[in-house]
Amino acid sequence: FTIIKCKAAVAWEPNKPLVIEEIEVAPPEANEVRIKIVATGVCHTDLYHLFEGMHKDGFPTVLGHEGAGIVESVGPGVTEFQPGDKVIPLFISQCRECRFCKSPKTNQCEQGWAAHRYDAMASIATRFTCKGKKVLQFMGTSTFSEYTVMNQIAVAKIDPAAPLDKVCLLGCGVCTGFGAAVNTAKVEPDSTCAVFGLGAVGLAAVMGCKAAGAKRIFAVDINPDKFEKAKVFGATDFLNPNDHSKPISQVLAEMTGGGVDYSLECVGNVAVMRNALESCVKGWGVSVVVGWTDKHDFAARPIQLIAGRTWKGSLFGGFKSKDGVPGMVRAYMDKKIKLDEFITHNMDLVQINDAIELMKHGGWYVHTFSPNNDLLATCRDKQLTCCCCCFFLLHSIRTVLSVSPQ
Repeated sequence: FTIIKCKAAVAWEPNKPLVIEEIEVAPPEANEVRIKIVATGVCHTDLYHLFEGMHKDGFPTVLGHEGAGIVESVGPGVTEFQPGDKVIPLFISQCRECRFCKSPKTNQCEQGWAAHRYDAMASIATRFTCKGKKVLQFMGTSTFSEYTVMNQIAVAKIDPAAPLDKVCLLGCGVCTGFGAAVNTAKVEPDSTCAVFGLGAVGLAAVMGCKAAGAKRIFAVDINPDKFEKAKVFGATDFLNPNDHSKPISQVLAEMTGGGVDYSLECVGNVAVMRNALESCVKGWGVSVVVGWTDKHDFAARPIQLIAGRTWKGSLFGGFKSKDGVPGMVRAYMDKKIKLDEFITHNMDLVQINDAIELMKHGGWYVHTFSPNNDLLATCRDKQLTCCCCCFFLLHSIRTVLSVSPQ
């Protein structure tokens, strides 16, 4: 095997734009797989590490953890994969040997980066170098690179017919939200649900509630532009907390006769987590914390739990990764779940910083009849439309980046 030189978006330091660099990707070692990344989504957790977590030991790094690709080569001891296999890299391992993997109670694993350095969100071990420096592999994956190297316990082989620019979303967001509803909350038929936050994870949670047979699904967000998309995934009612003078938990209690059966917080905000818990009905209400954050403590009054509510968390939707992801790919191929509807933008890897801005602020959908980029930029900056281009403001749910040709 040889070292591969390729393009990657390197985060040299926190709170700064990513830089497209040529990096060196080492050959796979024992039990490792080198993967050509074809497509990757841009997830809020990437932004969290860059702009909020900013752990000093987590840089420089190559971000990205929601990708799909093709096996380029395998190291000694690898029998499950061979070059040409379509795969999805996994930020949660499944070694099948540790006490967690052997237990049906959890999808966590004692192997992999998260076992020791979850705060830095990367293992010390890396197969990347750039300009003579080691570059970390974010969440063990680093899908903002044309190539990456993974341990085989963190790779899922998928249907060879699966479109990689769609199923890459199953590497994080869609499995996280969908599984939080069906695996963690265990939503029951004819129940009432509330989903707080309508990004990709929240919309996937709505889809999970619908798939589980919920009769009423409240979509809660301060951006009403998201409600139409939530309806596509199965939401029946829509609430903007800014439209009400009372806490949203009280609004939901009045609309449901005491509160919803299930609530899912998909924002990563501790205040919203409490609102979601307090929106549940006493006696049996279940509230699931899905949004990723490790910045603040959260709190609730003990009576909320004493009265019978359950407050629990969900990581990657409770899916055991190597088992669950291929099943979700099959569900998509069988038209049992949606993926295409999550994608609002398609870009190339070199546009990664534009994709990040779209996720932070919403963004421009561009329909162009001309390749004149200077003219396009002028129109966008001045908010003009002209004969060669049209701009429409459209909230970004998921941007999928084309990383390498398939």
